[in-house]
Amino acid sequence: MHTEHPRGKLCRAHPAMAHPENLLPALLLLLLLPPPLLGAAGRLVNSCIQARRKCQADPTCNAAYHHLNSCTPSPAEEPAVSADCLEAAQQLRNSSLMSCTCHRRMKNQTTCLDIYWTVHPARSLGDYEPDVSPYEDTVTRKPLKMNLSKLSMLKPDSDLCLKFAMLCTLNDKCDRLRKAYGEACSRPHCQRHICLRQLRAFFDNAGVSHAQGLLLCPCAPSDLGCGQRRRNTIAPSCALPSGTSNCLELRRLCLSDPLCRSRLADFQTHCHPMDILGTCATEQSRCLQAYLGLIGTAMTPNFVSNVNASVALSCTCRGSGNLQEECEQLEQSFSHNPCLTTAIAFQMHSHSKLFSQDSTSLGKGHQNKILALRPQPWMLSLFSCTLTLILLPTSW
Repeated sequence: MHTEHPRGKLCRAHPAMAHPENLLPALLLLLLLPPPLLGAAGRLVNSCIQARRKCQADPTCNAAYHHLNSCTPSPAEEPAVSADCLEAAQQLRNSSLMSCTCHRRMKNQTTCLDIYWTVHPARSLGDYEPDVSPYEDTVTRKPLKMNLSKLSMLKPDSDLCLKFAMLCTLNDKCDRLRKAYGEACSRPHCQRHICLRQLRAFFDNAGVSHAQGLLLCPCAPSDLGCGQRRRNTIAPSCALPSGTSNCLELRRLCLSDPLCRSRLADFQTHCHPMDILGTCATEQSRCLQAYLGLIGTAMTPNFVSNVNASVALSCTCRGSGNLQEECEQLEQSFSHNPCLTTAIAFQMHSHSKLFSQDSTSLGKGHQNKILALRPQPWMLSLFSCTLTLILLPTSW
């Protein structure tokens, strides 16, 4: 049964949208709504940047924020618990900073995340709790627009990863972003930080359907070419560490960067099995979004081979000493995570089913056919939720 997180409810179509004669009044109403109401439909109501501005207007809050900033330890250390730091944290507990969040595609995301991690220790200073995701928990269903007639240029038995690659090529934005990271990640002398930045740009901006189609295209175990195309989607020779790093060292590097720390916290929040039965904390779409969010960071995961869909970090736990168990738990949160494994398998099955259901339509010559993974009223998606119609992604 599908359930929605209270912070990520989807917009619902108003009955008036079904009637063309009511379309113009409905659009005018949407355009006349004040910004706060439009924001409540699917965007941040209390971003950390907005909360910081409110805090600056209050001398007590502003002073407490600055003092807490000086108390903030390295993520690898225990939180500072001096009396003055505890007092500063207490003074902030009633401010809007305590419930502020950020958005993956917001302007000044880095600034927002810096504020979040400055305030985060105040939530539990003196009583340590693990990081929680700073991101607004919003997942939207975006319709999939595909020019399926162009796939006739491929052989009928072409693998699905190649088909998704062509669908990306047919979309200007997806194609431009993919070429950008392809060029950055395939130079003879790869500069890894540039490659990772371009990968993040693709997976953040190409669209959920494109990104998932490229990375989560289904391949038969015997189709090594398809598996290689899928595995090379993130250019492992450039995007991943050249040597064999220790997983705890990768995490240390990640925690020192607000963006990577945020993506890791998001992954741990939404792909976390809550019990030994593998019950997941949130729904599959949020887990996949969090997983894709890690690509292009120090904690970039990837498929381990061309013959299956198993994923892992590019690291080892050898030499972890008395932190061996902690290291293995981190490594297994990717390689033996039932929530992540199930979410990936479900999405691959959905992609396979999408093409198999439409194979007869392609034979009849239908052009510019519009399909939706989960049908949504297009007008409400476009104007109320600011959703865009996008193509599914590709690999090279």
